[in-house]
Amino acid sequence: MTIAIDADRIGRSPLAQPPLPFADTALEPVISAKTLTFHYGKHHKGYFDTLHKLIADTPHADATLEEIIVAAAADPAQKKVFNNAAQAWNHNFYWNSLCGDRQTPEGDLAAAIDRDFGSLDGCKAALAEASINQFGTGWGWLVVDGGTLKAVSTEDADVPFVHGQVPLLTVDVWEHAYYLDYQNRRPDHVKAVVESHLNWAFAARNFAQS
Repeated sequence: MTIAIDADRIGRSPLAQPPLPFADTALEPVISAKTLTFHYGKHHKGYFDTLHKLIADTPHADATLEEIIVAAAADPAQKKVFNNAAQAWNHNFYWNSLCGDRQTPEGDLAAAIDRDFGSLDGCKAALAEASINQFGTGWGWLVVDGGTLKAVSTEDADVPFVHGQVPLLTVDVWEHAYYLDYQNRRPDHVKAVVESHLNWAFAARNFAQS
């Protein structure tokens, strides 16, 4: 299957964890190098390692991450495969949703943001709210849904594209994403990420393909 995002950039193989697209100090002080060491090197890697074992000698072995996610989402017996494939994919997407410099959306994406949120500040506020208010583990997302930009959240490993939405950006609100730096202050972490480290160029490429 083909997912309408910048998939080649984020990595589609279920067997190869892509490298971080920035230095481990690029997001400091919002996300420390120590957090990245654990988040990327332990948690993200762990999903790939587990998935590799789960799909060995199965029909999934030659599939892309997206194909595995869609197939496993429809089969309750493959919940463990889905969780690990989706979390591998979500993290691939998350790292590319971030950047070290502060960006501003331009062109068609900027126009759509103004149309659907009223302003960039309105978009950021909606994305922060969706992320902060996600109960427990999960993700906040900026998505295209039926031609409209929306800020939504998903629980645990869930992925917007299995629900017909095209993801543009994501914010990780699992505790391992922020606890070393912010402890229980999820709102402070989310607001800092949304204000300073969203990769709007990545979002624009995804929007152009939506």
